[in-house]
Amino acid sequence: MGTITARKRKDGSVGYMARVRVMRDGATYHETETFDRRPAAAAWMKKRERELAKPGAIDEVKTADPTLAKAIDRYTLESIKEIGRTKAQVLRAIKNYPIADVPCSTIKSKDIIEFLQSLTSQPQTVGNYASHLAAIFAIARPMWDYRLDDREMKDAITVARRMGIISRSVKRDRRPTLEELDKLLAHFIERRKKTPQAMPMHKVIAFALFSTRRQTEVTQIGWDDYQSQHKRVLVRDMKHPSEKIGNDTWVDLTVEAIQVIESMPQNKAEIFPYSADAITANFTRACKLLGIDDLHFHDLRHEGISRLFEMGWNIPHVAAVSGHRSWVSLKRYTHIRESGDKYANWGGLDLAISSA
Repeated sequence: MGTITARKRKDGSVGYMARVRVMRDGATYHETETFDRRPAAAAWMKKRERELAKPGAIDEVKTADPTLAKAIDRYTLESIKEIGRTKAQVLRAIKNYPIADVPCSTIKSKDIIEFLQSLTSQPQTVGNYASHLAAIFAIARPMWDYRLDDREMKDAITVARRMGIISRSVKRDRRPTLEELDKLLAHFIERRKKTPQAMPMHKVIAFALFSTRRQTEVTQIGWDDYQSQHKRVLVRDMKHPSEKIGNDTWVDLTVEAIQVIESMPQNKAEIFPYSADAITANFTRACKLLGIDDLHFHDLRHEGISRLFEMGWNIPHVAAVSGHRSWVSLKRYTHIRESGDKYANWGGLDLAISSA
């Protein structure tokens, strides 16, 4: 018996997942494939039902040795947890390399190391490839009986680290100066005057700085998530090393962040009804135009957290704003450069709030 389920993709298109289920000797065997058109899904489903109905067909399929690409496809399709955009891009990219066409049972640590060496990226980026690939190796054998050897993957990572092929990501400590922030706010305020329909990036920047929120979190906070009386907002699906979906967290708001929120019109469900990609693109273009070197939007979060420590806040107080569950993660921010609040007499906040 087969079913077809329509699923909306992130790009807005619709995919049709066909699922074939066959009962044999009290056990259920199933296969899934996704198509762009429902007729194609239906045709595949009928074809596979006929093929699997033949004597010995299921036993033959179970003992088959799929390629790594097939394992990646199945992982992507069946994962209940949402796969992040970066991880999805990495897994798609891996399928373009020769290792993707190798049967699972024959992949050894040397094959994985050769693949990692073929990447031309920095060791930190290569490390991300290894990490995402390791997720496939960890579940393929126990979940699907695909003969990917997790020990080969672990051995490859050990060698790659010792040889410098992969490394951990370098922690950024770039912080914007008041002069750089003044330039950015002036640029976006002037743009808004000339093009009223343009995104109010000056408000987005001010809120991100004083709330310490990531760009995706900024765009997801709704008016229903804002409790002015308690001076807090609900951040939905907050980033977490192991859990993201359903990780809804209440965080406290600074006085400045509240002022920015109160300056926003309440004509949409979200306080900042914009896309994270658009925020990043606007910020990057402006920095390039203004000659501001090596500044990322995410650096505003680092600046906002560092500011709270410089003001004398303790770790629990800062964590209530930043949303960090592990206080250990906040230790990198405690090496403060100065004491006091350098934004106390900064006119940029008032300018951002008063501007449309």
